[in-house]
Amino acid sequence: MKNFSAQYIITNTGPLLKRGIVTTDDDGTVVAIHDTGGSLEENQSIEFYNGILIPGFVNCHCHIELSHMKGSIARKGRLGSFIEKVRTTRDTNSENITDSIYQADRSMFKEGIVSCADICNTSLSFSMKRESIISYTNLLEVFGTDPDKAGHRMEEINKVAIAAKSMNLPFSFVPHAVYSTSLPLFRLLRKQSENNTVTSIHFMETEGEKQFLEDNTGPLSISYQHSGLIPPKLETVKNHVDAILNEITLNGNLILVHNTFADKNTIRKIRERKNLFWCLCPNSNLYIENTLPPLDLLINEGCEIVVGTDSLASNTRLSIFEELKTLQSGFPSLTVEELVRWSTINGARALAEDDRFGKIEPGKKPGLLILRNVDLINMRLLPDSYVTRLI
Repeated sequence: MKNFSAQYIITNTGPLLKRGIVTTDDDGTVVAIHDTGGSLEENQSIEFYNGILIPGFVNCHCHIELSHMKGSIARKGRLGSFIEKVRTTRDTNSENITDSIYQADRSMFKEGIVSCADICNTSLSFSMKRESIISYTNLLEVFGTDPDKAGHRMEEINKVAIAAKSMNLPFSFVPHAVYSTSLPLFRLLRKQSENNTVTSIHFMETEGEKQFLEDNTGPLSISYQHSGLIPPKLETVKNHVDAILNEITLNGNLILVHNTFADKNTIRKIRERKNLFWCLCPNSNLYIENTLPPLDLLINEGCEIVVGTDSLASNTRLSIFEELKTLQSGFPSLTVEELVRWSTINGARALAEDDRFGKIEPGKKPGLLILRNVDLINMRLLPDSYVTRLI
């Protein structure tokens, strides 16, 4: 048995605890929580930390199979250029892919991540996931703009699904993005994803998405032309609202990833879709588009916010805490409690794992982290704040 205490504890099951005590079994299962009312007596059996004790982080968007691409793509090149670089270079360092995947998994564990929604275009990460301590939600991603090749795209991703089944890894089929998925592919995909518990889609990540959907012009069209990816005919969904409400399964949770250029009209229309979560990956947004999502708008519209890291192709670390610090810097009025809620219990709910993660509660094994060098008076993160994993 171990006893942990800190200046504050965020349990996500009740009010903020001041100098409370969390008791765990040796395997990390929470046994009891004691509210001391702020009066903690000195006790040698209690590990006390000058910081904030929280449950483990949930990473709601990652591409761990791109970990070998760290530093290989220039910053601020915009999305079209980024996609082109990923497509043309992701296989050029293949001997390093497996090692990089394992290293990234260990790094995420050290950073306090207990659960991760990971995008899979291949089966390269599956061996690691069979061994990992982290719980992975495997999202097998489909994309393709050529309507005549929709069937072929599904055949390709079904091969990845067969590999996942052979390793007893749970998975769901998901579309990449509205602009990168032909209408026939959306409809084939919906048939195979009808019973998804979790679905995700890259959403309004760049300003040119709307233009491409409306008339197939703009920066994304130019990028596709440079890459030779424009098919003889284009058949796409005409807007983001139609895609979300009519072309993606309505079953289970839907995670909209990035939302960098989300607008009030779109937000309000698609919110009729139940179980909707809005995933922010701010460091990736700055890396690619050099801008942050309209967080104040998302909050004012009552959106359920979660947090992701994206990949090392568009980030320097797979660290949820670094994402939170970026959000704190960009939106100073945010409190630690809000940021922790988004990155723990909201994320666990989005991945349908809130029975296991996201809350410090007896019987659960959520992982325990301590946030240090935090402004405990104003409850804000600082540039030199950092996280340490306890369990």
